[in-house]
Amino acid sequence: MSHLCLDTSAYSHFKRGAAQPLELIRRARSIVVPAVVLGELRTGFRLGSRPTQNEAELLRFLDESIVTVADIGDHTSAIYAELVCDLRRQGTPLPTNDIWIAATAAETGTTVLTYDAHFKHVSRVGCQVLA
Repeated sequence: MSHLCLDTSAYSHFKRGAAQPLELIRRARSIVVPAVVLGELRTGFRLGSRPTQNEAELLRFLDESIVTVADIGDHTSAIYAELVCDLRRQGTPLPTNDIWIAATAAETGTTVLTYDAHFKHVSRVGCQVLA
């Protein structure tokens, strides 16, 4: 699992120094950060007490050579639609942003690194659920 797609929860725990995401991110060969995750993170930054520091730390992380920001494009939206339909048929809907994250992981061929077990319901995407 050396090609990761970071969920917001994984990045947040990583920045707090949690051992599991820290080790997995350090060993990763590539890391994809979906644009949706950036939106969630920046919302949290603005609502928190350290917006400037958190933004600076995020920009340093994004500047790492193995990190890529994944925008949402036409292909991502097609995968998103497929995932929404599959999840509804299974009776296991996920939060909208998490489906976008899963669609990004499917498009980029990466494994979602997360603390949210509901990603296991997305059959097209591998996930590593941290505890």
